Amino acid sequence: MARGPKKHLKRIAAPKSWMVDKLGGIYATRPSQGPHKLRECLPLAIVLRKLKYAMNGREVKLIINETDGGVKIDNKIRRDRGFPCGVMDVIAIDKCKENYRVLLDEKGRFTLVKIDKEEARFKLLRVKDKKVGTNKVPYIVTHDGRTIRYPHPDINIRDSVKYDLQEGKIVDYFKFEEGNLCFITGGNNIGRVGIIVSTEKHEGGFDMAYVKDNNGNNFTTRMNNLFVLGKGKKPAISLPKNQGIKLSIIDERKRKMSSG
Repeated sequence: MARGPKKHLKRIAAPKSWMVDKLGGIYATRPSQGPHKLRECLPLAIVLRKLKYAMNGREVKLIINETDGGVKIDNKIRRDRGFPCGVMDVIAIDKCKENYRVLLDEKGRFTLVKIDKEEARFKLLRVKDKKVGTNKVPYIVTHDGRTIRYPHPDINIRDSVKYDLQEGKIVDYFKFEEGNLCFITGGNNIGRVGIIVSTEKHEGGFDMAYVKDNNGNNFTTRMNNLFVLGKGKKPAISLPKNQGIKLSIIDERKRKMSSG
């Protein structure tokens, strides 16, 4: 019997969202325990290889162990090659003066969106829990494992907050309500972006939400899969290349034919 947590990950068992070729070796970098779940994150080693900064594990080690900075995730230097980078995390490589945000494309694959220095100052956090702790101190718990004390009283579960990474405080918040733009983080519609049309509560079942994208297509998903991106139709962050709009196979073929 094996004792303790697993330390390896076979390449064939790696999540499809990583887009790791199965014939490129036997093993893949296993994400360390951290703010995101194993199948909902991207290890730092794979991020550097996707960005073409490193070609192999040895080069990854050299980059992250540099004495003058290396790689910052959410404004903190990380030396662990397996550190889990999840949705909305900001990756900064100061030596190259480049910043990226981890997001999902309309097919549910992890994508790294290039952002400017000003946008790299903040990230969006989804509120997972809201409680009152010891000495009657109110606090919220976010999707990346943060605990923020004394939040604004209007902030509730499922809302999103705009968090300043340098100051370490909430600068704005976006309510989970009809008419706001949202991003789907799970289910069959993962990676899609649309406007919340309406919501339905089901006692003893999953609460559902109806969403409409920019092409006028309607779809339904669980409420827990929604991540509010801003007030109204304007997102607070830069979106991936196709703006989270999923095309049918025929429409995708037409687009490729016209661009080719």
